[in-house]
Order: sequence, then C-alpha cells, then structure tokens
Amino acid sequence: MQFIYKIPGYILILMGGFFLSWGGLLIRNFEGADVWQILFWRALFFSLTLFIFLFLNYKKHTFLIIKKSGFAALFAGLLMSTSFVAYIVAMTETSVANVVFIISTQTMFLALFGYLFLKEKISFKTFVSIVLAMLGIVIMVGDSLSKGSLFGDLIALLIPINFAALILIIRKYPNIDLVPSLLYSGLLGCLYGFLASKTIIISTHDLYVAFLLGTVQHSFGFIAVTIGARTTPAVVVGILMLTETLFAPFWVWLFLNEIPPTSVFTGGALIITAVIIKSLDYKYSKTS
Repeated sequence: MQFIYKIPGYILILMGGFFLSWGGLLIRNFEGADVWQILFWRALFFSLTLFIFLFLNYKKHTFLIIKKSGFAALFAGLLMSTSFVAYIVAMTETSVANVVFIISTQTMFLALFGYLFLKEKISFKTFVSIVLAMLGIVIMVGDSLSKGSLFGDLIALLIPINFAALILIIRKYPNIDLVPSLLYSGLLGCLYGFLASKTIIISTHDLYVAFLLGTVQHSFGFIAVTIGARTTPAVVVGILMLTETLFAPFWVWLFLNEIPPTSVFTGGALIITAVIIKSLDYKYSKTS
C-alpha cells in the first residue's frame, strides 16, 4: 500500500473529497435499515478496512503504533465516532445539501476555537468569513424551521464542531501518530450501533450498500484525505475539500431528483465564499 504515499497530495485530497461526496446518496439507498443498523455496519466495514490498511503499512508494528497513540488517539476517536453518528442521523433528517454545506464550516469553527482555547488572533478577513458562514447557516436553518428539518441541521452542526476540536487535539500532540484514532472511532461506532439497534440483521441489499458506505466512501475518503493533507498546504486542502460540498448535492439530484430549496443554495454560497476567504487569508498570513 506504500504506492499511495507516492501520489501527489492534492490528487489524494481531490480523491478523498470525491469518495466522501457519495455518502448522502448511499444512505438514501438503504431499503429498510434504520440509523443504528447503518451505523453498525458502516463502522464495522470502516474498522476492518482501516485495520487492513494499518497492517499492510506497519505490519508487525501495527499494535505498537496503536498503543503509542495513547489517550489522545482514544479521545480523538471518541469525537470522530460521535460525528459518524451525527452524519448518518443528519443525512436521514435533512437534505444532503444542508449537511455538506454545514460541514464545510469546519474551518471557521477551527478559527473560533483557536481564538478561544489557543489565544490565536482572528484577522479581519477571518472574522468576515465567520460572520458569512454563520449567516449561511442561519439562512438554511431558518428555512428548515418551516420544513421540519431543523433537527437534522442542528445535528449536522456537531460534525464541524467535533472536527475543530479534533484538530486542536492534533495540534496539542503533534508528535503522536493519531491515525489509530480512526480505528477507535470505527470500533466505537460499532459499539453504539450494536447497543442501540434491536437487531443488526439487515437485507443483502442493505449489507452491500453498507459495504460501499464503510469501505469505499468512508475508509478510502478518510485515508486519502489524511495522507494527502500531510504534503498539501492547508489553504489548498480547504479549497479542494469543497469537492465533497459541491458533488454531494449533485449526486442526489442526478440519481434521486432531490432538489433543495433556493435558500439552501443561498446559504451554501455564503458558506463556500466564507471558506475561500478564510483559505486566502491563511495563504496571505503564511507568505507575509
């Protein structure tokens, strides 16, 4: 699997965003599985795929790498596992466009948390981007009040908030390999799904969809982004990850004719503008 590390970082980020963009469409294709059954099987396939990937790369040192990651990786895995739950619940409660646009606000939450917990200064451009992103969310959530999808929008907000907290952990422990946190998140997801579902038995069709969701969409997406981000400037990562934001609503429109209201695209446009402003501000601060 070492050949993956030879692929240019920006290509891996694009691939990761492309894989992750299929999540909403795949979740829409389950026949009868409920949220907790989907969570269990998605997390199981994700865990198995990730362990195989870790073993192929670290071989006999796999368990040593996992052990060395310590409590930081376990806590990071806990945050990610709650995001996995939020992702599936949000996708079943609101539109795919709402979810992915809200997820793209993660860079703004990262700037806000950096200010609150790391005492990092917020530039004027970053402040403007935060205001635009929050305004975009308000527009989408306001529309959801009349359409019954407010719960899904609020649950989706947990994803970028958890992501920002996760990045803070990574920055606090820069010398620790936190890749095992992905494995912890998958195992915790399995536990949540197993305990919460009445039965884990699902149809063959749903099992196949869960395999695609956990292995191709989730595992391949996260692996590509994780490796690609190591050699790709943050400004580029932020912009290239908009691939997921742009493609996810397109897939459900193309295959399921799910067309979000105009307010979603209005709010989404503000959020994307905010991400680009934040990314350009980061680039300027790095070169000045």
